[in-house]
Amino acid sequence: MFTTTIAGVLSISFAAIFSFTLLSKLVERMVSLSVGIMLSTSFLHALPRAFEAGTDPRSLFACLLGGLLAFFLLEKFAVLRHSHHHEGDGHHHEHGHDAHEAGKSGWMILIGDGLHNFTDGILIAAAFLADPSLGIVTALAIIAHEIPQEVGDFIVLLNAGFSRARAYFYNLICSLMSVLGGVIGYYTLDQANSLIPYVLVLASSGFIYIAVSDLMPQMQRRASLKETIPQIILVTAGVALVLLMTQHLH
Repeated sequence: MFTTTIAGVLSISFAAIFSFTLLSKLVERMVSLSVGIMLSTSFLHALPRAFEAGTDPRSLFACLLGGLLAFFLLEKFAVLRHSHHHEGDGHHHEHGHDAHEAGKSGWMILIGDGLHNFTDGILIAAAFLADPSLGIVTALAIIAHEIPQEVGDFIVLLNAGFSRARAYFYNLICSLMSVLGGVIGYYTLDQANSLIPYVLVLASSGFIYIAVSDLMPQMQRRASLKETIPQIILVTAGVALVLLMTQHLH
């Protein structure tokens, strides 16, 4: 409960700080750091832990494939339903078009975030049941990913007419759905230990899909040497951070 609460509050608070003040440069840097954290959490900790549990590897690989395809379809439907953008993003619409579109979907964004955070809580609970150190690095990976995502949501909500305080309040409520997901996941999965490896694999499929299909393409759009060197350094830092944390916690 403590970890899911901290994960929710920190991700929303940092996203609010970036959205209201520092924004672009730090968020761009967070993308590179997130890639290192998410991929190292998946490949170096969550997946090995799942495969060490004695479950049939073929069923776990099938779960990984199904998870990747499921995230692809979820993203596809989300893109088809609504394209998120804001005034001055480079798209050519009549003035006020984006605010009108965001206004229609502002509450849908909050509902979607609430469900997403509820799922994150379940994933953190499953990781803690497998290994407390894995639970902490999973929460770290979720925080690192959530900050850039929540910045985008803040922009849409502000553009939809939400005040800063109201946007922060509703985003915080949605973020704390992870606590509810964590409690339910802990007591449900504690009674069904055989499900934990599958939940860890699903969590990994989500991290891998987000890193490879969403975050890394953003990094590739900045192909100059001046941009590439900091990206490599931050990806490496993300991997090193996960390794250092897990070694210290063990």
